[in-house]
Amino acid sequence: MKIAGTEIKKGQTKKINLAIAKLTSGTKIDIPVVVSRGISDGPVLLLMAGLHGDEINSVDVVRRILDEKINHVENGTVICIPILNIFGFINYSREVPDGKDVNRSFPGFSKGSLASQIAYHLTKTILPHCDYIIDFHTGGKSRFNAAQIRAVLTDEKSAELALAFNAPFTLHSNLISQSLRETASEKDKTIIVFEGGESLRFDQKVTEIALSGVKKILNFLNMADYAENINPSKTFHNRKWLRAPVSGFFHPSIKVGDKVKFKQTLGSICGPLGDYHKSCNCPKNGYVITLNNNPVVNRGDAIIQVAYDA
Repeated sequence: MKIAGTEIKKGQTKKINLAIAKLTSGTKIDIPVVVSRGISDGPVLLLMAGLHGDEINSVDVVRRILDEKINHVENGTVICIPILNIFGFINYSREVPDGKDVNRSFPGFSKGSLASQIAYHLTKTILPHCDYIIDFHTGGKSRFNAAQIRAVLTDEKSAELALAFNAPFTLHSNLISQSLRETASEKDKTIIVFEGGESLRFDQKVTEIALSGVKKILNFLNMADYAENINPSKTFHNRKWLRAPVSGFFHPSIKVGDKVKFKQTLGSICGPLGDYHKSCNCPKNGYVITLNNNPVVNRGDAIIQVAYDA
C-alpha cells in the first residue's frame, strides 16, 4: 500500500504528513495520518476525527485508539486521522478561517477554498484506499449528543456496520449534499458517523462507548479479536427538535437519554426579571438524544432533540 508517496508494508505502522495548504505566513500545514497494516490481507478501515475543529472529544477518541494501539490489527489495515480540520482545531472553531464548513465542501477542489482543499486531499489521497469509514463527531454550539451512530439504515451494508458498532442509539440519517458521507457513498464506501458529547468538552463515558464500538467493528470485520459486551441499541428512523417557544433562561427537567412522552414537560423558560415562565412540552414519544446546555436561549433556538419512530 502506498499513500502520498509513502509505502506501508504488511506488519508496519507509519505516520504520514499529508500536505494540504499553507498559513498566510507561508508555514506548511500537514494532516497527520497514521497507517497500520496487519500481517494478513483484509479490509481497510478509516477512523477519522476533527472534521469540525472544535469537536475535540472526537479527536481524543482517535488519540486513545492510537495510544492504546487499538489500530494495530492482525488482518487488514487501519488508517487513523485524529485531526482533519487543522485550521479549525488551532482556532477552536468548527469551520476554517473563511467560515466554510469542511463537511459541506466535498468532494473538494485543489484550487478552491481552504475547506474545499481539505476535502479534496482526503477524497483524492485517502478515500480510494478505504472500504469502511467511521467519522467521529460531537454535538455543536453547546449541544450535548447522546452517544449514537448515524447511518443510512435503508442501505444494508451501512445498517450492518451501524448495528455492529452497538452504540446506545442507532439513528437513520439521510445523506447530506456535499458531505463526506455523500462522497464516500458515491464511491461505494460504507460509512457511519459516531456522535457523542459536546464541542470543546471532554466526556469520558462517551469516549469509552466510542472505543468499545471500534473494537466491536474490528471484531465484526475479522480484523482483530475483542470480547466486548453487547448491549441492546435503541434504533430510530426519525428525529424532531423542540424549539424554544420564548426567549429567556432555559431550565431543562430531563437528561440526555431519558425516555419521554408526547406533551410531557421537558423544562421551562423564564424571563430574566422573573416576569414569565413558559413550559417546554415534548413533541413526540421517544428518547432525548440532544440537549442544549446553553442556559440563555432565543425564541426558535433548538433546545431538545427527540428520536422517535412513527
